[in-house]
Amino acid sequence: MDQAPYKAIFFDLDGTLLPMEMDAFMQGYYQALDDYVASQGLDMATFKAGLHRGVVAMAEHEDEKSNAEVFWEAFFSEAAQDRAVWDRVLNYFYENTFNEIGNGVLANPCAARSISILQGKGYPLVLATMPMFPLRAVEWRLAWAGVDPRAFCRITHYENSTSVKPKLSYFAENLQACKLAPHEVLMVGNNTKDDLACLSLGMDAYLITDFLINRNEFDLGAVKHGSFTQFVSWVEGLLPCSCPATGIETGLVGR
Repeated sequence: MDQAPYKAIFFDLDGTLLPMEMDAFMQGYYQALDDYVASQGLDMATFKAGLHRGVVAMAEHEDEKSNAEVFWEAFFSEAAQDRAVWDRVLNYFYENTFNEIGNGVLANPCAARSISILQGKGYPLVLATMPMFPLRAVEWRLAWAGVDPRAFCRITHYENSTSVKPKLSYFAENLQACKLAPHEVLMVGNNTKDDLACLSLGMDAYLITDFLINRNEFDLGAVKHGSFTQFVSWVEGLLPCSCPATGIETGLVGR
């Protein structure tokens, strides 16, 4: 059995816990969102412009505002209507229509299995997913993966995050939320750029290769890696967590 100094384990979602190609998901997401907004009789040109401006702003901003604050500021530099209208429309979309995007997704039982094993061994878990969506959208995607959101002490989303992957500030913010040093955390992901950026801070990582994204031609031999089935075997070999993180913050760090 492997002994490791981990006091928490971070998981990516899309392509890791959730067996879905990111490009296919985003295509389905944008199409569903466009169709729903159009069905409400709202101006599509300004909506699309506002959405694009908001997404770019979240990816690029370097201030202490939440991603949600940055998104809406940028959105309303382009889009018509007032905030109340868009809150009503988008809240309904994420509560209802968004879930239909996951129709046909087959959960990998290894996801729930690995989460269950780690919980049983006392490891606090953080869902370190790209924080560009509302929490409700993240919860739906976890449901598609067959994983209970309550398994996680912290879930990153656009309201509790001030940065995005692969920025080191994203990982630093979540380390701060857990009150942990980098070497005390394992990051589990599938993207050698977005997820393995954490290595630069001194975090450890396990790369799941079922839906591998390796556009920067990272040397897989430099990090723990394997299929999800192999990952389950690996976590089965971990000793129980001897000193789990406590008091993990769920909201914006320091607010």
